[in-house]
Amino acid sequence: MKDTLDTVLERPAPSPYSAKRMSKPVNFYCHAKPDAKSVNLAGDFNDWDQTALPMQRQPDGWWFAQVPLTHGHHPYLFLVDGKPELDPRAAGTVRIEEFGKASVIAVS
Repeated sequence: MKDTLDTVLERPAPSPYSAKRMSKPVNFYCHAKPDAKSVNLAGDFNDWDQTALPMQRQPDGWWFAQVPLTHGHHPYLFLVDGKPELDPRAAGTVRIEEFGKASVIAVS
């Protein structure tokens, strides 16, 4: 009986193919003022490192970065010449200690 009970209570190991572990590329776009020298992307996905993800200026003036993110909600900010800015196209905002408010993106 013990063998049967142990077998029933055993839980399978989480699959490496679980949606929670898979990441997908997410595009971020920032429309900074035309005289902006640099735009960086900081968020929970890079431990809020303000220099880890520099965005690239596109010919149309928008700034672009692509980041692989896992399923869930991720807070982030654009740092335009070192000053934090919210994303007006974000799914919402949350409060964080270091910057006050941050934008949120939902990834599914």
